[in-house]
Order: sequence, then C-alpha cells, then structure tokens
Amino acid sequence: MTAQDRPEELEAQFEQWRQYVLRRRELQPLDADELEDHLRGSVDELVSAGLSPDEAFLVAVKRMGSLDELSREFAREHSERLWKQLVLAGDSDSPAAGTRSRRDLWALVGCAVGAVASVKVPALFGLSFADDGTFYARNFALFALPWLAAFLVWRRKARLPVIAILVGLFALGAVAANAYPLGDESQSLVVTGIHLPIALWLVVGLAYVADDWRSSRRRMDFIRFTGEWFIYFVLMALGGGVLSAFLFNTFNAIGIVPEEFISQWLLPCGAAAVVVVAGWLVEAKQSVVENIAPVLTRLFTPLFTAALLAFLVAVVWTSHGIDVEREALILFDLLLVVVLGLLLYSLSARDPLAPPGPFDKLQLALVASALVIDVLVLVEITGRITDEYGSTPNRAAALGENVILLVNLAWSAWLLLTFIRRRTPFAALERWQTGYLPVYAAWSWIVVLVFPPLFNYA
Repeated sequence: MTAQDRPEELEAQFEQWRQYVLRRRELQPLDADELEDHLRGSVDELVSAGLSPDEAFLVAVKRMGSLDELSREFAREHSERLWKQLVLAGDSDSPAAGTRSRRDLWALVGCAVGAVASVKVPALFGLSFADDGTFYARNFALFALPWLAAFLVWRRKARLPVIAILVGLFALGAVAANAYPLGDESQSLVVTGIHLPIALWLVVGLAYVADDWRSSRRRMDFIRFTGEWFIYFVLMALGGGVLSAFLFNTFNAIGIVPEEFISQWLLPCGAAAVVVVAGWLVEAKQSVVENIAPVLTRLFTPLFTAALLAFLVAVVWTSHGIDVEREALILFDLLLVVVLGLLLYSLSARDPLAPPGPFDKLQLALVASALVIDVLVLVEITGRITDEYGSTPNRAAALGENVILLVNLAWSAWLLLTFIRRRTPFAALERWQTGYLPVYAAWSWIVVLVFPPLFNYA
C-alpha cells in the first residue's frame, strides 16, 4: 500500500501517533522516523493479509509495545546521547538545540539573580528578617514566583496579552499581601500566608500553559511539573541545609561565626534562587530520565490507603470526634491534598489505553476513604461554626476548602468507579481533574482578597 492509497483517517492516526512519540524527549525526530517506517511497514503487511486499515493500525501499534519500552530501548542504544542531554550545555551534536539550551541557561541565571535581588530589596528600606518576619512571610512567594513565571514565559514565548494578565495577577497578589492592616496575631495573616502562595502558584501555571490553556493535556503537564518541581526543590533545600551546617561549623572552628551571612544571605537568597532553578531543572530534564513523582505515587498509594482505612476504623472503634483546631485542620486538609496528588500523578503516568487494573481499584479505595474523612471534618467544622465557637477566618477558609475537596473527591470516586466498570473512558477523569484547577485558584484569591476585611482583619 502506497501513501496515496492510504485513507486520510489512517494518515491522521499515523500523525497523531508520531506526535505522541515526540512528546518523549529521549526519542529524537530521527528515532520517530525509524519507528514510523517500521509501523507503516507492519500496517501494509497486515492490510495485505486481509485486515482493514484501522484494524491493521491497532494491531501494529500493539505489536510494537508500549512507548515506555521503546523509550528505554532507545536510551540503551543511544546512552551517549542521553548523557549529553543530562549535562548543562544540552546536546552538542545539535547546534540549534545547543544554542537554545545556552539561551535558556542565561535566562535562568537572569531570573535567579532577579529573585535574589527581590529578597534583598526590602533591606534598602530598613526591613530586616529579625524585626519584620511577618512582612517576609507574607511576601516570600512574591519574591520568587514572578521570576519563575518569567522564565516559563521566556520558554513558551508567550504573547503579550498573557504576559499582561500575569503581571496584573502578581500585582494583585502584592496588594493582597501588603494593603491590609493585619497584626502579627491575626488569623487573616495566617490564612493569607497559606493561600497566597497557592494562588500565585496557579498563576505560574498560567505562565506554564501560556497560549494553550484550554488544553487538558497541557494542564496535566503543569500538574506533572508541580510534582517534579517540588521534589527538586526539597532535594536542593536539603543540600542547602547541609551546606549551611558545613559552613557554620568549619568557620566556627577557626573563630569566625558566619551566622549573619547564613541567616541574612545564604538561606533566604538561596531559597529564592532554588525556586527558579528547580523549575529550570524540570524543564531541561523532562522525560530524559524516569520522572520521580509517578514512581513515588506507586509506592505511597498503598501506604496512604492503609493509613486512611486504619484511621477510619479507629474513629468507628473509639467514637472519638475529630479535633478541628487550626493545626488539626491544616493537617487534615494537607492529608486530603496529598490524596489528590497521589491520584493526579498516577493519572499522569498511566497509559490511557490500558484497561482497568488492581491499582485502579486501590486508588478508588484511597479516594473513597479520603471522601469519608472529608465528610467527618466538614461535620465537625460546621458544628463549631454554628454552635458557641462562631466563625473565624481559619474555620471559614477550612470550610470552603473542604467543600471544594469534597466535590472533587466525590466526582473522582464516581469516575473511577465507572472507569473500572468500563462505562467511562479514562480521559474523562483526566479532564475533570485538570478542569478543576481554576476552582482552587478562585478560592485562594477569595481568601486572600475578601477574608481580611470580611472578618475585620481579625
């Protein structure tokens, strides 16, 4: 069968398959050409044997194996190319790729320096970490995240309207952090410090997807980016802690105490720079090696499922209510967010064409357990607000967050159940999760903009 003899629908399937292959950065265009030639030859043989073009395409793709297997095979065959992709300068065999990599590196340096400078600018106006800790706590996300967004805008070559929206949202965040007269003991200060970084991180998400914000695939890519960024950030933060301890003890041994340098320069400036560097690492090394977040998801999903089920059994056995004080509320909300994170990263790593398996049922048990816990927390919060304790910024924020999580968990559980029963395609669950991101953003902005005056800056 020649290219002219192939139906347009089959050619569209070849093109869609090729685009899917090229999403894996360890497979170069020449590799995709080689795989496509092999696939077309297999399709031609199967059509000659009597299969329809559509049937031949599906059988040929199945025979080739999964994309992960192909990626690993090419990585083994071209290990020298893989190592080149892992170094800072990029692939020296590709002049265009090397030039782009160097430009990205200079953009990274510029944005990291900008983040460091942002941390130190308040000192020019007499503010210090020792005396103005609340100011730095409210504004730290504003020191670093705009520069990460700027790097992503550079990478995506975003259009001017997107850049204008980003600038406006970051400016709005600065107003929310600094315009309200919040005291050091204000609950609104606490909820602002928690929710403003979330709101601004979703603004970073807009920079990540840029002009392709309607695409559920790009939104899922941002979810993957978030998990990988967090892991890189934690690893570098741990390394920075070791470096700080090493500097302190070695210089202290010769009579020099570098405490001021470490506390005023190394730690805050390093933390701001690492926010940008972690984003660059995710972008530069994406798909060169196995992503970490999905691997950890496979490990921790059964552990968290067992922990949540054990907690529910203990609640029933002891008939003990849930403590809804601030620290406990943050803990339970964090637990529910972790559950959603485990679900999201398992979705991001899953083959959408694979049939339901035991791990999907395990995820359903995890989500259902989290849903029950969320209901218990909501009952306790509502009881505290409607009884003698009244409403506070912390309880109102927790109430809204748990309602939002309840809706997401409930519908996710339903979609998982129908997928396991083969009544709903897997893509429906991915579209639901990525489409729900604006809800989190909207609530975070409501908390930081509306709550302080609503509760009289309490």
